[in-house]
Amino acid sequence: MVFILNISNLFITTRRKMRILVLLLFYHYATKNAKSYRTSNPNFILIMADDLGIGDLGCYGNKTLRTRNIDKLAKGGVTFTQHMAASPLCTPSRAAFLTGRYPVRSGMAALSNIGVFLFSASSGGLPTEEITFAKLLKQKGYSTALIGKWHLGLNCNSRDDFCHHPLNHGFDYFYGLTVTSLRDCKPGEGSVFVAGVRAYLATPLQLISITLISLKVLHYIGLLRIPRGALHYFFLISTVLFGLLLIFFYTFRYLNCFLMRNHQIIQQPLSYKNLTQRLTEEAVQFIRRNADTPFLLFLSYLQVHTALYASKDFKGKSKHGLYGDAVEEMDWSVGKILDVLEKWNLNDKTLVYFTSDQGAHVEEVSSTGEVHGGYNGIYKGGKATNWEGGIRVPGLLRWPGMVQAGVHIDEPTSNMDIFPTVVKLAGIPLPKDRIIDGHDLMPLLQGKILRSEHEFLFHYCNAYLNAVRWHPGNSESIWKAFFFTPNFDPEGSNGCYHSHVCYCYGSLVTHHNPPLLFDLSRDPGEKNPLTPETEHHFYEILDIIQQAVNNHTKSLHVVSNQLSWGNILWKPWLQLCCSSIFLSCYCDHESEEKLSLPTA
Repeated sequence: MVFILNISNLFITTRRKMRILVLLLFYHYATKNAKSYRTSNPNFILIMADDLGIGDLGCYGNKTLRTRNIDKLAKGGVTFTQHMAASPLCTPSRAAFLTGRYPVRSGMAALSNIGVFLFSASSGGLPTEEITFAKLLKQKGYSTALIGKWHLGLNCNSRDDFCHHPLNHGFDYFYGLTVTSLRDCKPGEGSVFVAGVRAYLATPLQLISITLISLKVLHYIGLLRIPRGALHYFFLISTVLFGLLLIFFYTFRYLNCFLMRNHQIIQQPLSYKNLTQRLTEEAVQFIRRNADTPFLLFLSYLQVHTALYASKDFKGKSKHGLYGDAVEEMDWSVGKILDVLEKWNLNDKTLVYFTSDQGAHVEEVSSTGEVHGGYNGIYKGGKATNWEGGIRVPGLLRWPGMVQAGVHIDEPTSNMDIFPTVVKLAGIPLPKDRIIDGHDLMPLLQGKILRSEHEFLFHYCNAYLNAVRWHPGNSESIWKAFFFTPNFDPEGSNGCYHSHVCYCYGSLVTHHNPPLLFDLSRDPGEKNPLTPETEHHFYEILDIIQQAVNNHTKSLHVVSNQLSWGNILWKPWLQLCCSSIFLSCYCDHESEEKLSLPTA
């Protein structure tokens, strides 16, 4: 920087000129050093909601839910309007977020209809050879913490190997759930397994009952002679199977819904009382402990996945029932995080990111008929589908002084982009022994480039390539081709209400040849598929997309399927229990710790 002082036009003393020059030089170097200070080992707070719809937030157009703190975050930074989850389901989406890679690359994409982990004692999980941004930042000297939901596995071969645990993937501190919050975790909220029982067990149970009754009648009237012992054994086996089903429903909460601090269970079963406040306090304390050192905090809310909950300060206060109460309490929590950054003068050195793991679960309705799923705005479908409602999620990023405030970016971005963005900002080279599918967002955020580096994005339904998004470099169009789509039930609805979620193959989907094609730049609601008559370049566009699919497929390698039936089923020898399993796995060290704290 050169400062030119026109001496002939300045009627001041030489001493004063020197003083001005010194002040200008000091300002220049102070500003330069301040920017260097902010960009050297910045802090990262990555906030992820669960099943939050893009239409649930004021900054994305909602007028009835109060989300002033999240909206404040948006005003202070960048709002992505086309921010994509790498998968429309919790487990694969979170795997992609942490690794910057499509979940199919790490084996975190199922070939069956069950695309997430349901049991704490499953053996599948995020493979140890995968590299998370937490692992890289920890090696650089960062303090790292995960507070909230994990949902990427726990143990492999024994109940204490913790091979998939957050502490084995780069986090120094963990406070939260290893699986997820389910209706079964909260008494009185029903069960997520009812739809599965109805779909897969109702017919066999009916057949068994009809067979038993028919055999008994035929035996009684003398048309068929059946040894009495055979009928008794058949009845006994049926009774045992039914009994095991009842035991499963009764014990699920105790065996799978527990709160951990690092490797220790501190509350089993989980209590929802003031849970969001407890998560918030843990996050605030972590920030305070690390105010003078670089840190990474992944705050992974349980809200607004069912079972829904809200503390007494928020319950009944929103216009949208318990779901709205939960959203507004989560917004309060975000405000507390922003407040502590302000209090400890960490704003300028902290990048804050907010998103959801996928779109709102539109099929979530309580037993009383109350809507417990969110709002995806103008977008079709929801969680478990690759319609825009399932994968277009909130994307907010704030970093004062480094990212311009109040900006909207309409280019396609992905939650996989956080991995290379965070790693590069921490001064760490990206791994060269694997494909990283995400792209560094900073050039786009700072206006150095105007187009997203994602020319193509591949949308998977579990392990099946479902759709492809193409944003040509010489066009404003954003083409999206579907190879198959879920069959909504009832027909004409916006989801798969009969099965609770949509599935990925078989009679539950419709395949399209040629693929369904949409131009999202003109039809973001995906209402009007294009045809050769309405789009002159129809087949040319599909040919280019197919070539991209071919190239992408060549980059995939065979890996162990972490969501195979063998890996997701419950294994007794992996079951964690804070007490004897015969005592129903019960403990509440969390409440005991609170009671033992000295009062002010």
